[in-house]
Amino acid sequence: MENLLKNIEILRERVMETWRLLDIDRKKARINSQKLKMNEADFWNNRDVAVKISREVEELNNEIGEWENLTTEIRDLEELVAVAQKENDLSIADDAVKKHEQLKERYEKLEFYVLFSGKYDEGNAIISIHAGTGGVDAQDWAEILERMLLRFCEKRNWKVELVDRTIGNEAGIKSAMYSITGRWSYGYLKSESGVHRLVRISPFDAESMRHTSFALVEVIPEIPETEEVEINENDLRIDVYKSSGPGGQGVNTTDSAVRIKHEPSGIVVTCQNERSQHQNKESAMKILKSKLFKLAQEEREAEEQKVKGETQKAEWGKQIRSYVMQPYKMVKDHRTNCETQEIDKVLSGELEEFMEAYLRYIAQSM
Repeated sequence: MENLLKNIEILRERVMETWRLLDIDRKKARINSQKLKMNEADFWNNRDVAVKISREVEELNNEIGEWENLTTEIRDLEELVAVAQKENDLSIADDAVKKHEQLKERYEKLEFYVLFSGKYDEGNAIISIHAGTGGVDAQDWAEILERMLLRFCEKRNWKVELVDRTIGNEAGIKSAMYSITGRWSYGYLKSESGVHRLVRISPFDAESMRHTSFALVEVIPEIPETEEVEINENDLRIDVYKSSGPGGQGVNTTDSAVRIKHEPSGIVVTCQNERSQHQNKESAMKILKSKLFKLAQEEREAEEQKVKGETQKAEWGKQIRSYVMQPYKMVKDHRTNCETQEIDKVLSGELEEFMEAYLRYIAQSM
């Protein structure tokens, strides 16, 4: 009993230390301030802002609730074992040991959030998938990756909005872009940024030859409106055209789609998911702002890496992960050496193992 009590005490102290690292008290204060806004009479006048605040409060409540329930159960167990030890009652020993192990496992899952150390990890993300070399096989591979990432987002109940999507001539997609809204979405998804390589027997090859295909995934944080990113209107080339995607008569018969090119950087952003040209331009400008911010950040990091050596920027020809379907099954991340033979589960959106390994790899590199 004495050793068990000591182990429970150690667990409680670890939980409280992580509580402080995650600044749970600040998050509780944030909930209170946001609830005051929600109680204002004109709260729903701006629906977009209201939905955003409501979602934030719900997500914070869920996160804090998990930590509060865990701390309460640990304290209850500690008190129970302390009383049993005092009364020399050994009848609860086995159940108490099992309960301690369960609480320890729950804590280790929640402790994962400490690995989110980036400034924008807690915020939203913008993901793009681009087919690489390999023709129709690469376009099919890009669509498989698209489905994998979207399933992961769906499992976490994040809001997914299509920004732009270009389908392949025969199969798959040439490119796709999505806006992901959900707590920690960038922190999770940033591990997927880079070149993904697929080796398989091509379903498009009459001779059933083995093919290697590549696709690029780009993940950038959605930059908050409070961040200053200066864009000179004279540096922009803005084109409008008819949308080619779904959306009905209003979308497909008017010049609602928008393409914006930032001439100095060469960055191009296309948006055609909204009904109006104004909405598409607004969405495209928001994404352009995030891309320019990310570019400036990468340029600063490149300067720093001249001294440190390695750079983590995803580039063509340097795949971050390989997916092999034939002659054997394996998924291997080349940055972390994390691997599994359960490729079907990975392609169904079970990416947590790779994401955690990447976050630990980043933490150790800092």
